[in-house]
Parts: sequence; structure tokens; C-alpha cells
Amino acid sequence: MKANQEIRDKIFFNRLKMWEVAQVVGISDGRFSVWLRTPLREDRKKRVEQAIEKLIEKKGE
Repeated sequence: MKANQEIRDKIFFNRLKMWEVAQVVGISDGRFSVWLRTPLREDRKKRVEQAIEKLIEKKGE
């Protein structure tokens, strides 16, 4: 299993794009890819999860 698989799955199943999440987090899509290669620190994981939730809410409007 890849690092951060639960985050990858959440992005995929909600039909989000990695670049969209990166944009909300405030980093480049390349940097986000680097972040996902290894287990995220708790602060980064929280930022990413909040960004995903924000995008899911926005899609529902």
C-alpha cells in the first residue's frame, strides 16, 4: 500500500484533482506529490484533510 492511501482514496472517490487540493492547501501540485510520497506529519495531514473537506463542500453547493 502506498503512503497516505486513505488521503489518495478520499481524493479519488470524491472526484477531486490533486492540483485542486494542493491549491487549497497553498502549495504547488509538485510539492503536494512530494508530500504524499511519505507518511504525512500530523500538521500537514490536518491541512490536507481540511482542504479536501472544503472542496467536497464546495462541490455540493
